[in-house]
Amino acid sequence: MQPISPELREWIVAQLAAGHSVPALRQSMHAAGWRDDATDAALAEVERAARGDAAAAADAPARTDMPGPNLEESPLYLDAGDRRVQVVQTVKHPRIVVFGNLLSAEECEALIAAARQRLSRSLTVETKTGGETLNVDRTSDGMFFERGENEVVQRIEARIATLLNWPLDFGEGLQILRYSPGAQYRPHYDYFDPKEPGTPTILRRGGQRVATLVMYLQEPEQGGATTFPDIGLEVAPVRGSAVFFSYDRADPATRTLHGGAPVRAGEKWVATKWLRERTFT
Repeated sequence: MQPISPELREWIVAQLAAGHSVPALRQSMHAAGWRDDATDAALAEVERAARGDAAAAADAPARTDMPGPNLEESPLYLDAGDRRVQVVQTVKHPRIVVFGNLLSAEECEALIAAARQRLSRSLTVETKTGGETLNVDRTSDGMFFERGENEVVQRIEARIATLLNWPLDFGEGLQILRYSPGAQYRPHYDYFDPKEPGTPTILRRGGQRVATLVMYLQEPEQGGATTFPDIGLEVAPVRGSAVFFSYDRADPATRTLHGGAPVRAGEKWVATKWLRERTFT
């Protein structure tokens, strides 16, 4: 039987992550001169490894080291390095903290101005392939800043790292979203489903997501709350404020199902920061 090289394994993983089917890969390998028995063995090996990675993630215990503010002494305000941030509301399970005064009006305007010309229809992670796709449940426009892309982004990212006690490089780049009247994001989870075939590919960039911070840059006139259906909580999108929530495992038991209610009038702008379990590349 022809040997299965590391390069071939990587090629198969990349093709599957890009959405190519196993029959299509089998045909390509056959055309390249691979025998049927070697082709089947190589594909089976990669598929087994992917299933094993997903199963291991699904069975993983809850994390004990998690991002989040220090609330042991029930503070009303927190030191975020360059800014004094208000603690507006807390929930223990799921762990949710609503912050006031996290961003200044000038910072909100700067993020909106820098993002406005780069907006496109928002995509969601496609866990079947590891790529991105349009999602009928998400009807906003958005864009991503590279981590540390400009001075305002650097300042806010450093503030978040201090506030949430989590390394700066464990965070994804800031995503800016604009919700016009009627736009919404139906309830969903932010962690990556371990049962989906594309999840092992996604996790290579920084591991599982463990927390989310949604910051409100512009208030709509009506609607647009961040909702948590499992606990009946709605967070009003007040400019400069934010809602933080964490999830110690990739499981609905975290009760972190959440969504963006439809905007009824005006526009809502938000900045979202997702935190990973290790360095995000």
